[in-house]
Amino acid sequence: MTVRIGLHARNVLGETLQPCSLAPLTGYYRTGCCDTGEDDRSSHTVCAEMTAEFLAFSKSRGNDLSTPAPQYGFPGLKAGDRWCLCASRWKEAWEAGCAPRVFLASTHAETLRFVPLHALKQHAVEDV
Repeated sequence: MTVRIGLHARNVLGETLQPCSLAPLTGYYRTGCCDTGEDDRSSHTVCAEMTAEFLAFSKSRGNDLSTPAPQYGFPGLKAGDRWCLCASRWKEAWEAGCAPRVFLASTHAETLRFVPLHALKQHAVEDV
C-alpha cells in the first residue's frame, strides 16, 4: 500500500498538500488531509466546502453525508464544513451545476485524473 502524506503529497497547483479539516476530521485516512493511496478506490481527494445544495445532491445519489453514523465515527456534515470528497462525485455535481467550492491548496493532485483544473479553479475559494 502506498500512502502519500505530508511533504510527499502534492496539490493540484503542484505545491505541498495542505490540510483540509481537523473538525470534522476528514480524509480517507482521517489525517485531516485529502491524501490518497492504492486502497482509496474512490479517490477522496477534493477538499470542498459543503453546501446544503450539494449535501442534498449527494444524498439523492445514494451518499448521505448529512446524517451522523456514530458506529463509523462519522459526525454528519452541515453547510460550511470542509470535507474530502470523491473526485468523481465532485465532477458529477459540477456537471449537474451544484458543485461545492474547493480549496485548491488542499485538493490532491490525483484529482486531475478525474476533473479538469479549469473546473476546480472556477469553484476555488482562493484567488487563482
